Amino acid sequence: MFNRPVTLIVAAAVLAVEGLTAIGLGGYAGVETVAGGATTLGDSIVISAFGVVIGAALLWVAWGVLSAARWSRAPGVVTQIFCVPVGVSLVQSEQYVPGALLLAFALAGTVALLAPPTTRAMIRE
Repeated sequence: MFNRPVTLIVAAAVLAVEGLTAIGLGGYAGVETVAGGATTLGDSIVISAFGVVIGAALLWVAWGVLSAARWSRAPGVVTQIFCVPVGVSLVQSEQYVPGALLLAFALAGTVALLAPPTTRAMIRE
């Protein structure tokens, strides 16, 4: 195994935190559904499953980034791009802490994924 640059580790950590958060929120929605807190059962099941599947996919991408796999960079960057409007929406709806955290993670993830050391690690011969 080669020495991983710090930016690669940071990018993988950001994606892993995002993935674990999505799994946690999907699981929470599932528990609320089972506990009877859901207004629409079908929608709640889909939302729960979506959160868990997306979270698992993000963990897979995080593993790919940590392994410096070329394929993992694009989905990692796209994820960070999608996090920006969600974070802005959270801030606009006066959910300042989650919104600011999401925006900070999106910025950190984007910078780490596009940093020159990450690029060199992912295109090594």
